[in-house]
Amino acid sequence: MPMPLTLLRVLRESKKIMSISLTIPSVLFVCVHNAGRSQMAAGYLRELGQGRIEVRSAGSAPAEQLNPIAVEAMAEEGIDITSAHPKILTPETVKTSDVVITMGCGDVCPIYPGKRYEDWELDDPAGQGIETVRKIRDDIKARVQRLVSEVSPDSAPSPRG
Repeated sequence: MPMPLTLLRVLRESKKIMSISLTIPSVLFVCVHNAGRSQMAAGYLRELGQGRIEVRSAGSAPAEQLNPIAVEAMAEEGIDITSAHPKILTPETVKTSDVVITMGCGDVCPIYPGKRYEDWELDDPAGQGIETVRKIRDDIKARVQRLVSEVSPDSAPSPRG
């Protein structure tokens, strides 16, 4: 028994809606060494985004390892970033990200149409003590909280407004 045409249209439309709602936005955090600021931001976004946002980070001149003070500061927040490692920024990583957030290295980040770019002016935690890194961490946390509310698929305004 063939399906009525209107039912076929409804099924087709529901598949379109489903595929749209299943799209997960991706955010790329970029700093020079990918060892401190971008890793802290990525750690917060993984935690606060709860799997609703793909999280990436990279550096224009990646360090050999994470900044141990940044790792310590994040551990104080209950966020473990010890398994992360600095990665090189590539054009492909930028191209496949929806949102690109730079932290002190925006001039080396390739620009592609259709991407959202932000530059967060943050102090570099490299060589800083824990007190200074905590302030940087807390600034990053506030910015990531705002970002989650803007890009999370669940953050769209309700139809009632």
